[in-house]
Amino acid sequence: MFGDFEQYIRREAYIQEKYVPYYLKWVSNCYLFLDQPENIILTSDQLQSYLNHIAKTREDWQVKQAETALRLYGYFLSSKGEAPAETAMRSTSPTNRDLWAALENKTRDALRLRHRSYSTEKTYIGWLRAFLSYCDSKPPSDLTVADMQNFLSFLAVERLVAASTQNQALNALIFVYRHILEIDPGPEEIRSVRALPKRRLPVVLSGSEIQSLFDYLSGTHLLMARLIYGCGLRIKECMHLRIKDIDLERGIVTVWGKGDKERRTVLPASVKEDLMSQIKTVKVIHDNDREKNLNGVYLPNALERKYPKAGKEWAWFWLFPAQTVSVDPLSHIVRRHYMHPSSLQKAFKEAVFKAGVTKQASVHTLRHSFATHLIEKGYDIRTIQELLGHEELQTTMIYTHVAKMNVLGVKSPLDG
Repeated sequence: MFGDFEQYIRREAYIQEKYVPYYLKWVSNCYLFLDQPENIILTSDQLQSYLNHIAKTREDWQVKQAETALRLYGYFLSSKGEAPAETAMRSTSPTNRDLWAALENKTRDALRLRHRSYSTEKTYIGWLRAFLSYCDSKPPSDLTVADMQNFLSFLAVERLVAASTQNQALNALIFVYRHILEIDPGPEEIRSVRALPKRRLPVVLSGSEIQSLFDYLSGTHLLMARLIYGCGLRIKECMHLRIKDIDLERGIVTVWGKGDKERRTVLPASVKEDLMSQIKTVKVIHDNDREKNLNGVYLPNALERKYPKAGKEWAWFWLFPAQTVSVDPLSHIVRRHYMHPSSLQKAFKEAVFKAGVTKQASVHTLRHSFATHLIEKGYDIRTIQELLGHEELQTTMIYTHVAKMNVLGVKSPLDG
């Protein structure tokens, strides 16, 4: 089986020759670790178990490579008509398991029909599985609103989850109840014990702290960090940038934010030279992909069906592409994706440590700092709201609480 897979990744996945032995090693080691026959498609839980195991001793890029290899192997097996592990190993109550599996599949289909993101899909399916465990495999047809209320209460009282975590579970289950089970829990029916919301002010870095962090970043990681701070981007918004989104002449970046909402923000003049260099480097990658006739990059929503060749166009190529191709988890197509956010997150965490910054700073802190520093410079709050892509002004107003007090003319009585 592995011999056929070796030929498959050479022929279909366009994996460089020097990496092929490593892909085979990851797959072989995984099946040995899980003690599974090599012709069985592993479940997502089994895959995650192995990835968590190797993450303890391996670098992030190695874990990513292993994940890509295993996804390719799963797609290879499915193309040969092999059975998934959950089909090969039935539990003591197969009918109930099948019903929940069908509910999960219907939920996944409903999310994709509504063009929800893959991260949302993973989150909702994760909460559905947690709900299944809580309900002790109760048949989906017997579920009531009370079951959902009890589960949310359990999260708040027993698990002591944060309000945001409980709201995430609530949104997932309401989606399942309304769109799959066709049960509409009204506001008055959702009377579970809610986790107490904790209002936390965003962490903000000073200009000197940001510069000290930048001193410990380099290359692509430094450029991404400067864009996130200079444009007020979320980390995924930065990763999702395409060549067409950058307008160097006008100094504008077009951003696709939450809910596929488009906005424009300022492009710092100080990054233009590095951006031009990045675009030149990426053009070589794009041209090589075209020479190999690789599949085009992912296109949002129905664009890929309407313009099937657009994914191969230079304008739609990623500004920060991944180093290798991988399997699209939704379409199972082998293509080049954008760089994984964990790459920047890890580099930023190391920079925080080396720079001696004691604040609980993450990549997202750069976005908080962007907004706060603009407020301190006297920019209109509505303008900042538009640059950040906030739907509600109240969300932007929180930055007024962390802006330096001297902007408001307040002076401590200790200073006389």
